[in-house]
Amino acid sequence: MSERSVVERLYFGRDDAERDMADGLLRSGFQETAAYNAVASGRKTLVIGRKGVGKSAICVRLASQSAHAGGVELVTVGEGLRQLELTGLSGDSAKTLLWRYAFAVRAAQYLVDHAPRHGARTPAVIRELKRFLKTNRALFGDPGTAGGFGRWLQGLSGGLSVEAFGVKAAADFAPQATAAEEGPRPGQQLMLLEDRVRQGFAELGCAPEHTFVLLVDRLEHLWCADVESHSFFIGLLLATAYVGARYDGALRCVVFLRSDIYDSLKFVEGDKFRSDELRIDWTESDLMDLALRRARASVGPELTADRLWGEIFPRTVCGKDTLTYLLTRVLPRPRDLIQYLNECQHTAIGNGHRDRVHESDIQLATQRFSQWKLEDLVQEYLVAHPYLGHLVSLFHNLGYVVTRAALSREVERAEETLHREYPAYKDALTPDAIVNTLHTVGFLGVQRGNGVVYAGIPLLPVQPHEDVFHMHPCFRAALGATSPTGLDPYDRRRASSIRAQVLIGGLVAEGTIPADREHRLLERLARACRSILGELTHAHTVPDEVRDEIGTQVRRILALADGTHPRETDVERTVLDAASYFHTLAVRLRQDRLEGNAGPDSLTAALSAHSARLVRAVGGTTGSSGEA
Repeated sequence: MSERSVVERLYFGRDDAERDMADGLLRSGFQETAAYNAVASGRKTLVIGRKGVGKSAICVRLASQSAHAGGVELVTVGEGLRQLELTGLSGDSAKTLLWRYAFAVRAAQYLVDHAPRHGARTPAVIRELKRFLKTNRALFGDPGTAGGFGRWLQGLSGGLSVEAFGVKAAADFAPQATAAEEGPRPGQQLMLLEDRVRQGFAELGCAPEHTFVLLVDRLEHLWCADVESHSFFIGLLLATAYVGARYDGALRCVVFLRSDIYDSLKFVEGDKFRSDELRIDWTESDLMDLALRRARASVGPELTADRLWGEIFPRTVCGKDTLTYLLTRVLPRPRDLIQYLNECQHTAIGNGHRDRVHESDIQLATQRFSQWKLEDLVQEYLVAHPYLGHLVSLFHNLGYVVTRAALSREVERAEETLHREYPAYKDALTPDAIVNTLHTVGFLGVQRGNGVVYAGIPLLPVQPHEDVFHMHPCFRAALGATSPTGLDPYDRRRASSIRAQVLIGGLVAEGTIPADREHRLLERLARACRSILGELTHAHTVPDEVRDEIGTQVRRILALADGTHPRETDVERTVLDAASYFHTLAVRLRQDRLEGNAGPDSLTAALSAHSARLVRAVGGTTGSSGEA
């Protein structure tokens, strides 16, 4: 079997951290960022970020580490804990106790397993915890079995016996008890367990050398944006903060949450978590390092950035530096870049390009990747914004520069359908609310100063005076947004409507036009183009991308006017086509409010005026320039 080529060996990893770790690439290609180090050191215990930014990668990496002497356990829970209730308690308080109970039981299991490492003689409190676990084995299973944490949750329907601690009572966590019944107080019973766990950590001297770390991840499937979900997640946060203080540093909980979930939680104690928060943000430099690390893990450690981006990948794509082209077309998170680069490699192999990735491979991969990301965006926010798929469909074949006016027009057209299909979300389906939503999820960026700002850290909401937005390049290919305004390039198409109006008015004499008049018409068209190009240099309120697009098309018309020979073309048609195009540009600028200044000295006014003058010029009597 022949040796595989470099492109065949090139691989950037899996989409999810668990399989990435199993494949070994997360071990060899993992990037220890400042975020990872902050969590590993214990300085941060609340990791927040969008889907795909690397929360689970940090979690899985920490869970696989055996560097510190304490234990590390990855905690994932099912629907059972969210649905459990406590007698006489509801809301945040009940969920906080349930999470505290979960953490205390797991800590007790850890202490019983960990105690033999400290010597032959087991402290009395550890023996009590061992009896407690044995007595309640029916509830939470054998502490020695793998996955014991999740197992006991499913059987949590009876009473929790605390007789091992010298108290003849049972804490009933069953949901069937009513408020009218005289039941036990689970909070008091939980305190007994927590006291023994704390004492066990103290007698073994576990803090800070043998800190036990619980990593809570993969909770997105439990989020429903309802009251119960809010209580479940708020209870988790409150229990995490409680644990940090309760066990004197011997037990630490690290929670990994999606940012849209965390940001929707409103509770009085929320300000107390600011110092624990870590919001994951990726810079272009970080993503470049990530790509090179993963490429080296598959190709070889000797791979350099120059070879990766100059030999294996082409140096440029569509006239832009390849890395710039790629990074501007992904949301700033590892998963997106990994998927994009893998698709480029896969496309190259499919096209028979085994020695290097071609520019055409990247262009084809870009189209597929863009479609994936549009679908993924809708799925990511399906709970919070179930109407998002309908909103993004409004942008099909529009320009990627969008104003409030243009968006309002599209929303108005779809308003009846939106309100019929999503009657509970009418307040979220106003033009202003839609702009805020599309900016928050990263679909639209807002033009600020000379740049465009997409959702990031910190997230400054769209301000009322901000009226120009840009569709993120990640989604443009999927929606056919190939130009800023969505207008077709000038291609000398027949300006049928204007020409018909001129002919119906009887202003154009049929037949051959004298050559000198044809020359004057072309000269007039060239002067109009040069005048418009001059106006463009002063149209500072028009978005740069729109000015660039108009400039490109006007220069194309100018080149045609300068290079046309009257005997070889229909001059009337050429001039009317240009007039029609100028008129269309003016209408688009005016309707979409793409120009802040729409007065008599504006670019919009200039385009309209030149269009009208060119039409009059064509409509003059035979041999006339058409000028008044």
